Amino acid sequence: MVELKTAAEIEQMRAAGQVVAAALTAVKKEAAVGVSLRELDEVARDVLRSAGAESLFEGYQPGFAGSPFSGVICTSVNDAVLHGLPTDYRLADGDLLSVDCGASIDGWCGDSATSFVVGTPRAEDLDLIATTERALAAGIAAAVTGARIGDIGAAIGEIRHQAGVGTNLDFGGHGIGRRMHEEPHVPNGGNAGRGLKLRPGHVLAIEPWFWHGPNTVYVIDDDGWTLRSASGTRGAHAEHTVAITENGPEVLTAR
Repeated sequence: MVELKTAAEIEQMRAAGQVVAAALTAVKKEAAVGVSLRELDEVARDVLRSAGAESLFEGYQPGFAGSPFSGVICTSVNDAVLHGLPTDYRLADGDLLSVDCGASIDGWCGDSATSFVVGTPRAEDLDLIATTERALAAGIAAAVTGARIGDIGAAIGEIRHQAGVGTNLDFGGHGIGRRMHEEPHVPNGGNAGRGLKLRPGHVLAIEPWFWHGPNTVYVIDDDGWTLRSASGTRGAHAEHTVAITENGPEVLTAR
């Protein structure tokens, strides 16, 4: 069932979204060569704690995972692109890091992700990050009243095809509200004009993620969480929580 949110409920979600935005900003500021992923998790944890927010990630265990998630952020490095556990790994010069964070305040959720390079960047990594951000912007622009879910996926997919990068459609965006994952699924590809018709009050987490090259196959680490490119190519991830309104899409997790 897809639930519509009232204007007041969307404002409550915006409050959660701004905590998530602050956590991602703080993590990016502290990310440097030699800093561990676990230390970055503590940075985000402090932001959530100070705001009185609860993590959506810590303790979460969907069907594919063998154990509950152990951090408040996902930290995915290089060929990992989704669900990376915060470990004692220390960042090296040139690492491509994707960070995903979700939090709730008074039961209302926000979810967002960003990718960046630590230290000296490779030009191709900057291009991949820029492509992912363009796809996110295209997906958001398509999320208007009267459009359909397929229009979002088609907009994201067009950017992907133009850039010649890969993804896997098993994982994509989702509805969000009282729970982190609600209906509908928001694919990162597909055909325009299909799927749920968007109405004011729908709130979606739109999240393209891409790899270098056309690869579409992933593997999951022994930790049961970290999703990697099977070919070892590096990946990037971008996400915002977006409310559909009569005046157009509103990004609730703007940084």
